[in-house]
Parts: sequence; C-alpha cells; structure tokens
Amino acid sequence: MLVSTDIGGTDPDDFQSMVHLLVSADAFDLEGLVSSPFGPGRKADILAVIDEYEKDFANLSSWSAHYPTPTALRAMTFQGATDIVGYSGVGAATEGSEWIIRCARRPDPRPLHLLVWGGIEDLAQALHDAPDILPKLRVYFIGAPNKKWSVNAYQYVAAHHPTLWMIEANSTYRGWFVGGNQDDGWGNSDFVTQKIAGRGALGAYFASHLGGTIKMGDSRSVGWVMGSDPARPATPGWGGRFVRAWDRPFLALDRMSSEADRLEIFGVLEMSLPLGNGAPASPRATLVVENQELEGAADAKGRMRFRFCPRDAKLFRFTVRSNVPALDGQQGALTAYRPTPDAAQRPSSRWPHWWTDDPDPQFADGAHDGTRTVNRWREAFLGDFALRMERCAHRAPAPSSA
Repeated sequence: MLVSTDIGGTDPDDFQSMVHLLVSADAFDLEGLVSSPFGPGRKADILAVIDEYEKDFANLSSWSAHYPTPTALRAMTFQGATDIVGYSGVGAATEGSEWIIRCARRPDPRPLHLLVWGGIEDLAQALHDAPDILPKLRVYFIGAPNKKWSVNAYQYVAAHHPTLWMIEANSTYRGWFVGGNQDDGWGNSDFVTQKIAGRGALGAYFASHLGGTIKMGDSRSVGWVMGSDPARPATPGWGGRFVRAWDRPFLALDRMSSEADRLEIFGVLEMSLPLGNGAPASPRATLVVENQELEGAADAKGRMRFRFCPRDAKLFRFTVRSNVPALDGQQGALTAYRPTPDAAQRPSSRWPHWWTDDPDPQFADGAHDGTRTVNRWREAFLGDFALRMERCAHRAPAPSSA
C-alpha cells in the first residue's frame, strides 16, 4: 500500500489521518508516503508525524512486530508535486511519481493499493512516464475538493488511462465524520476527548488538530483496506460501498458557458474561447470562480482553454481576467446538479474498472451521496482506532508464564 497525501496543505485533516494510518500500519505492508499537496504542505509534514510515532514506537511494537520502524518510514517518504499542473495534465517527474513507478514494478503478485488523499498529479505523472504499471494499480481517490484543484491531472488520467482500476470517492468519505452513532462517547469531539487525547505522543498530536474534533475523512481509504474486501468495491465495509461508474460527466464548449449549461457535480467543464484580434504575443488569462483562480492555456489555434470541476449542486458564476482584450472581463455561469438515482444502472464501457459513490438517496446524508455506506460502521472503525491508540499509551502485557 502507498499513500499520497496533501498533509500540511489547505486541509489540516490529513494530520489526523496520518496518525490513524501509522497506528494501523501493522495491518498492511506500507511501501510509501508521498507528499502531494495543493498549497504549503511538504514532505516535512509527514516526517513531523513520524517523529511523534517514534516516541510511541516502543509501546506499539510490543503489541505487534509488524509495525514499521521510524527509520523505515522515513526512508519511504518522498516529495511529490508541489504545484498544480497545467492544461496537459502532466509535468515533470517527481520523487513521488518515480517511487510509485518503482513500487508498482516490484516482482510482487499482489496489486499496489494507492490511496490518494490529495492531488492526483503524481499518479498522472507516473502513468504518463510508465503506462506499463497501470494493471498493477488499485487506486482509491478522495476526490471532491482534491479533484476540484487537480482537474487537469484528473482529466489526463480519465482521458488517457480509462482502463485504470479506480474508486473515485467524491462524497462517501464524509461518512467517516458525518452521521452514524454520535451518542454515548461516539461524537466527533467526545470520542477524541475520551479515547484519543492522552494516549501517547500520537494521541496528544491528534487532539491538537482541528480543535480536538474528528474529521480525518481520508482515513476511510485506510478503512477500505482494513475493514473491507478491497477487491470488491460493491461489498459493504468500513471504506464504503461503491457502484460501477457511469460515463464520467464532461461538458466541452467552444464559448463561455451560461446558466442554461448544465453539468453533473464533480464533472469536468472544458471551455475554449477565441483570443480575437489584438491578442498579445504572450496571452494570459485566469478564470475566477469563487475561491479558485484557474489559469488558462493558449493553444496554437488562437484559443484560450480552461477547465473547471463543480463541487456543489448550485449555480456558479465566472469572470475572466486577462491581458487579452477580447477575453478580459467576460462573464459566464454554469448550473451544477446531483446525479440521478438511476445513474448507477448505466455502467460505463469506456471506464470498465471505475467505481464511484452510490447515488441512491437511501445511502445519502443530505446532499452527500454514499455516506451511510460508511457511517453505518462508525462504532466498528472508531472502536478499532481507540484500541490501537491504547497501544501508544502502554506496552503489551507480558506473556503469562503459566
């Protein structure tokens, strides 16, 4: 198993998920930790959690000889992409992308489970540089906000490697912290206070993030390996239950989009706008959408291209800022909607090994599809986490001499 994380980036929940990963690391063969952030996160943030793990390692290893040593963990930690790639979806190789390739090419008959908690750039780069690794990979991608920022890399993977085996989890992950039994010590804050804080260095570290409240949405991917049958995504388990993906929602326009244009949430919008007369020799443009500033790419045909991924079902409005007179100040919009419940009845032939959130309303919490396929197991996966955190606090009892 290999984990790509945006720890230290725009969402601090990966610090919590990294604690959960490390106290669970005797349950699988961990082969790599790659820093793949959008924002300021770096490899050093992973190493900081490993430093806390080292303080608890003597206690942890007394419970199981399968915990990796801190030295081994540091040796398998690499820096991945630090910037969003451009319109092509790929850029230059990184330590992280090269490590993915190296792990996938090892002579091991088992698949390589790649858990992507952040940007998908390093996976895209690895597939670009070594397409032969594709059959070995089993990808669990925490999409939604990560897909929103990594839309170019995502579209490269979807367009050029459609036979990849991948779970695209855009909302199911929320079931790790939304819904389920939140009473009697199982609430997001009460659980941390009663079961995590004070359990070794890792317990204190966990409780110091997000105000001592559980989020750790990426941990659901670890739960998929631990408490599910990872070869069968349609089978219920801690990591959720998924359906075969229908054709990946995509809308291509040769004009600015308008309110009348509709796209399913988590889909990909591509717009190609003419530069017109009087464009400078080095045209630049940015599509401003809420908290995003999406850089455009000028092509050889005199057009500026943009991509955007809507995360919520609502009306989005755009504004273009550009040094191109014909583009600067243009405004547009897009209406994003939720998938219909029958979408899963149309599995895609183009993406034959792609899985995604179940759109059936009975498995949703509010607007978040699939969350109930996770939070039904809340007591089980949090109970397991609590027992593992106890290992940080004290050594295993000595074997009885009787």
